[in-house]
Amino acid sequence: MDIKNIVDTQRNYFNTGVTKNLKYRLEALQKLENSIENNKNLILEALKEDLNKSDIEAYMTEISLLKEDIRYIKKRLPKWSKNKRVRTSLMQFPAKCYVASEPFGVVLIMSPWNYPLLLALSPLVGAIAAGNCAVVKPSAYAPKTSLVINKVISEVFSDNYCCVVQGGRAENTELLKQKFDYIFFTGSIEVGKLVMESASKNLTPVSLELGGKSPVIIDQSADIDMAAKKLAFGKYINAGQTCIAPDYVFVHESKEKELLDSLKIYIEKFYPKNKDNEIEDYPKIVNKKHFERLLNLIEKDKVKIGGKYDEGKLSIEPTVMNEINFDSPIMQEEIFGPILPIMTFNNLEEVINKLHSLPKPLALYLFTCKREVKEKVIKEVSFGGGCINDVILHIATSHMGFGGVGNSGMGSYHGKHSFDTFTHYKSIVDKGLLIDISLRYRPYTENKKKLLKKL
Repeated sequence: MDIKNIVDTQRNYFNTGVTKNLKYRLEALQKLENSIENNKNLILEALKEDLNKSDIEAYMTEISLLKEDIRYIKKRLPKWSKNKRVRTSLMQFPAKCYVASEPFGVVLIMSPWNYPLLLALSPLVGAIAAGNCAVVKPSAYAPKTSLVINKVISEVFSDNYCCVVQGGRAENTELLKQKFDYIFFTGSIEVGKLVMESASKNLTPVSLELGGKSPVIIDQSADIDMAAKKLAFGKYINAGQTCIAPDYVFVHESKEKELLDSLKIYIEKFYPKNKDNEIEDYPKIVNKKHFERLLNLIEKDKVKIGGKYDEGKLSIEPTVMNEINFDSPIMQEEIFGPILPIMTFNNLEEVINKLHSLPKPLALYLFTCKREVKEKVIKEVSFGGGCINDVILHIATSHMGFGGVGNSGMGSYHGKHSFDTFTHYKSIVDKGLLIDISLRYRPYTENKKKLLKKL
């Protein structure tokens, strides 16, 4: 595949102006939605093969979120695309001022393997809505889903508008050599740095959706049973391979035993074992490399729940460890797997001070019944987004943007934020010709100076 030729062809197509037409964009979004629905069964089969996702988990966490975002954007796109009038200052009179939106041009979308459909096509929805052409690069670690993504896109779009480039490092490297008008990357911090470095050579703007260690804080006032129930759901969905999964827990020392007891109940309830002592419809770890990395993070003497694994099936059961500190191996990197370390605290101020010393996380989750605690944590701790008395659900809406801050990323998307990400806003002063106030022109007399200072 000649990647340079693909980019050049898309740029030529973009320069025709056809993708900027509102009707064209709305029809393209509808075509994409139809193609997703028509290929739904193939998508579910591919996610099952790549990650062993059950049909319901795959639909809930990938297809439904994607379709909802498309519908949300289609409904509002005509309004978003209109010029926005703004106030005209006295210095600009007579004139009208407005902001006009335009697409960047040809954009690159690089997606990861953990939610391979959603994280490839959700940014594409924003790119199409804004009027761009796009090259989508799915992850080589989810090969079956990558093939289906190619089918979904190629069935309704020509390559000179939207196309998929499949492959691994060689293709990634070649893509990053090209001059794109915008790059949207979702993945690890390490690769994100390389993407940003490559983009800087062409002064290409980027969105980086990264990750990090997202903490959970459970204070003394929290409903522990509810916290355990939410954690058992959010931590182990997709076998913990979620960028916003709870990474580790700070729990008040007086509540640790109650939390562990409740976690055990809910893990056993949500992930029951069959007669062969296996959890049915439980996602696998994506490959052997990540499987072995995760096993090295499990300290057997600190395991309180779970800890068993099946190397042949690349499966690690939901696991909880305690007596963990920040020197423990599991606290040195993002876990990205079904292992939950528990640490205790007795003073919230200690937790906040510790978080100030760490890279800013993509998500933070707080369980408390105290308003002052909510306000304190939201005000004093920086993080991408999160929930109070729940986990991960802040991603499941088109009404708010999703993104990181600092080491966890830059830029945001979902809903209007997706449109904004792939849009350049031009500020326009449309000057009237009937009157030309001479105040701004030289020479500056004393009277002019006085008036200018007042204005």
